Amino acid sequence: MNAHFLTDIEIKQFKCFTDFKASGFKRVNLIGGKNNIGKTAFMEACNINVCSKNINTLITSLIDTKFSRENLNFIHKNIDYQKLLDTTRSYAAQSNLSNTEFFILEKDAIKEYQLTINDESKTINAKELNISLGHVDNIKLIDNFGWTDNELINAFQAIQKQDQENLLNSFVREFDDSIENFKVIGDKPQCKTHGEYRDIVEFGDGLRHYISIICALYRCENGYLFIDEIDNGIHYTQLDRLWELILTLSKKTNCQVFAITHSKEMLESFARVAKKLDEQDISYTILVKNKQQEIKTIAMDYEMLLDSMAQGHEVRGW
Repeated sequence: MNAHFLTDIEIKQFKCFTDFKASGFKRVNLIGGKNNIGKTAFMEACNINVCSKNINTLITSLIDTKFSRENLNFIHKNIDYQKLLDTTRSYAAQSNLSNTEFFILEKDAIKEYQLTINDESKTINAKELNISLGHVDNIKLIDNFGWTDNELINAFQAIQKQDQENLLNSFVREFDDSIENFKVIGDKPQCKTHGEYRDIVEFGDGLRHYISIICALYRCENGYLFIDEIDNGIHYTQLDRLWELILTLSKKTNCQVFAITHSKEMLESFARVAKKLDEQDISYTILVKNKQQEIKTIAMDYEMLLDSMAQGHEVRGW
């Protein structure tokens, strides 16, 4: 296990989570569970924790969490970052990497932000807050809306810097043999087919999602990639190849991956490809509710997952 990987987390307070613990994370982690149980919120909590390098990156990750949930509402509008920040009233999580806390305190008409990262704490008056966005370059989240053109272009630059365009194009042709190559022309991601470049939006969400994941794995070298709804637009016939790429490229780039699925086929493909590659640095975490309606986890490593699948046990959690 690489030293920078997240292995366990205790979410003391965030959205639907209170005194919640999860552990056993590996290099590639799949998250499952019933709808509306908190899978996305769980992944967001992990993302905030690993992003908390300093005050700016903590605040930015909290803002991005709200933005990624509702980014369609912000198109062509001025974004009030402090208003976005205020939608998260509290966050407290401790992992093997970081102890992170954020609270909004209001008393006697005074509003303050209290932030803690490990042993350092800071309290900022709301009127004095100066938001300076600070993203961590090798931590990315692909939300359920998919990436914008700018996000995809930013990640594609990592492919270019490592001279991996030919490799990417070979992966793209495996996805759709009618596509000759992928290229950014001006400010538009485009694919060439039948000798003509066309905007990537003309090829459907699946291809864009596929290319985004590959580029992100290079962009997140020695970092983290979070993928909400990993099966977004991907046909079931492409699932095995997608997992092969994720398992091999994440190992190559030393990137830890967390992905959410709602698909039985995606889980079966995950286990099947891990077995084929003998890739044991994986985990499957299911979110469930007990009789007291508390959210708990069932964690499976490589051996447990393959054994459960082989015996036909119900391991999906939905």
